[in-house]
Amino acid sequence: MRLILLGPPGAGKGTQASAIVKKYNIPHISTGDIFRANIKEGTELGKKAEEYMNKGLLVPDEIVVSIVKDRLTKDDCKNGFLLDGFPRTVAQAEALDQELKEMLSKIDKVINIEVDKDILVERIIGRRICKNCGATYHIKFSPAKQDGICDICGGELHQRKDDTLDTVEKRIQVYMEQTKPLIDYYAQKGLLLNIDGTKDKDEVFQEIVKSLE
Repeated sequence: MRLILLGPPGAGKGTQASAIVKKYNIPHISTGDIFRANIKEGTELGKKAEEYMNKGLLVPDEIVVSIVKDRLTKDDCKNGFLLDGFPRTVAQAEALDQELKEMLSKIDKVINIEVDKDILVERIIGRRICKNCGATYHIKFSPAKQDGICDICGGELHQRKDDTLDTVEKRIQVYMEQTKPLIDYYAQKGLLLNIDGTKDKDEVFQEIVKSLE
């Protein structure tokens, strides 16, 4: 099954992606994870990506498309994949269609998680991540037992640079302006599945599975 996961920042894509790849036994391809790994390793790509991400801007198409194209040629993608964070624009979607066509493949379904802006902002600015193990918490919805300390490893919790209010609102605005046209693009192709992301995470997952099957 070849899937794309769409939704604004804070829609819960990461949580749903983990459940989807486990159920369907396909690799989770997240451009965000790829960029963060490169940033941590201090690669040239990482430095370029960080400049854009810290400003709440999208990383340029040519950088993103080249990374995704390389990833899709790996053996673990032969039986399908879940793309998360890509494509973000119609231009990227068209580039992806072309690459898949050359690989004699195509996208099966596009999952679009919908959440109102006010809820998104509250979710994101309250998010805290462990510097050591990467575990995620929320100061309101899923707080750590001890303020600022990871329950799992005892590491320090921090707010990502791109999770501040100004940056979050910019990210959501960029998403609405540049990524929302993708919804029309895939709707016209009959591939779009709209999912209510305001429900409990288990309910959201069950709705996704039901829509896919």
